[in-house]
Amino acid sequence: MDSFSSLIRTASHAQHAAAENSAFMSDLLGGRLGVDAYARYTEQLWFVYEALESAAEHLTADAVAGPFVRPELLRLPALERDLAHLRGPGWRAGLSALPATRAYADRVRECAERWPGGYVAHHYTRYLGDLSGGQIIRDRAEKTWGFARKGDGVRFYVFEEIANPAAFKRGYRELLDAIGVDDLERQRVVGECRRAFALNTAVFRALGEEFTLSA
Repeated sequence: MDSFSSLIRTASHAQHAAAENSAFMSDLLGGRLGVDAYARYTEQLWFVYEALESAAEHLTADAVAGPFVRPELLRLPALERDLAHLRGPGWRAGLSALPATRAYADRVRECAERWPGGYVAHHYTRYLGDLSGGQIIRDRAEKTWGFARKGDGVRFYVFEEIANPAAFKRGYRELLDAIGVDDLERQRVVGECRRAFALNTAVFRALGEEFTLSA
């Protein structure tokens, strides 16, 4: 029988691919969009991570979600440094969420408040994605817009407290495999992973509409 972590990976593969291959992300990573598009994307991330991380503290004692709440993963301080670099010291005043981002953040918050298994689904799709594909985004952003390596502008992608990302991801998947829920709940968590990728893809679609390449 497949482990729960491999079940999640397999079940969400199509949605994951759709998110990674969105037109916006392809154009951004291909250097066809300006730094403003990158900054706008970073703003949207702030809303999602604010929802994820503002809930983290009250979930630390939860039997299902608690083991996944790890201080070394927290991204909000790094995101805020990046936004100050990208948008200037008054970045908060100009911060605005796209409707798709608002829907995504609202769903994360709803799971955090009512359904720890659902919170784990969102936690997994975000943080393991940042540790993996996020490193490609960092590398491209440094080359395209001249950010200092692992410096301001790309700090979101730099996990300074995780010395060995591969070992950390292994440990995280072991936590998933040991999650204390029954098979029915596991299926629900897998479904929420799919939903998380779909919500993320909707944000990319909305960003793509805002930053269209002129023909």
